[in-house]
This record gives sequence, C-alpha cells and structure tokens, in this order.
Amino acid sequence: MARGEFTFSHPLRVRWAEVDRQGIVFNGHYLLYFDIGITEYWRALGYPYPEGLLAHGTDLFVKKASVEYHAPAVYDDMLDVLVRAARLGRSSVRFLLEIHRADTLLVSGELIYVNADPAARSPAPLPQFLREAMLRFERVAPDAA
Repeated sequence: MARGEFTFSHPLRVRWAEVDRQGIVFNGHYLLYFDIGITEYWRALGYPYPEGLLAHGTDLFVKKASVEYHAPAVYDDMLDVLVRAARLGRSSVRFLLEIHRADTLLVSGELIYVNADPAARSPAPLPQFLREAMLRFERVAPDAA
C-alpha cells in the first residue's frame, strides 16, 4: 500500500526492552506498536481511548489481528506507525497498519475491531459519530457495508 493512502502516522522509538537476543524487535512487540498506533488514531479523531468512546456508551474489542514481517527493526530505530480505517462494517472497523523506518516498510497488518455495548460486551452497530469522524478524517474513504 502507498504511504500516501495513510492520513495518520505516529512516531515511535524502539526501546532496549523490546529487542531480543538477536538484537531485533521481538515479533510480539509489533502488535503493541499497532495498539499504540490505534490509541493515537482515536486521540487524533477527538475520541481518546477509552474515555472518548465509553462517554458515548460504546467500546471496541479486537476480533482479528494479523502481522506480516518484511524487515526487522532494531534498538533505537525511529519508526512511523501508520494507521488507516479501510472498511466500516455494520458493527466493525477494519484497520490497515504499516510500520516504517524512513522509507523502508518493516511490518504490515490488519486489525478488525467489533463495536460493542461495554456492559453486555455484545456486538452493537458502529455509532454514527465514529463513522462520520473516520470518513471526515481519512484521505482515502473507507469501504462501507
């Protein structure tokens, strides 16, 4: 995917505790980096997680996470975590993510979140305020169900 398709990017520096014996970022940390990117995405939309969603009586739960590794990050690398809402379903959001070091793609992946009633933890329609906020924010309009 072209970097230009992403409206949102968050900088991140690799810390010593995140590298493994080989001196590269341990694979599981990339999901943490994705989570940081998503958290900052919500903040950029004006709905800091979790308060920004809970205040509207809604929450999001991860349904699917996938990661594809292209090249390793190492200690002290400056990374860019790119996030974009690619599809808005009836009750779900599909995010595409990429992690870059300068012009090098290191990791790509997707996260699918299901909107839910926070008390019942059962699926609920994606609120219109979130749908509208993402449609306004994204450079490339997400597919819609």
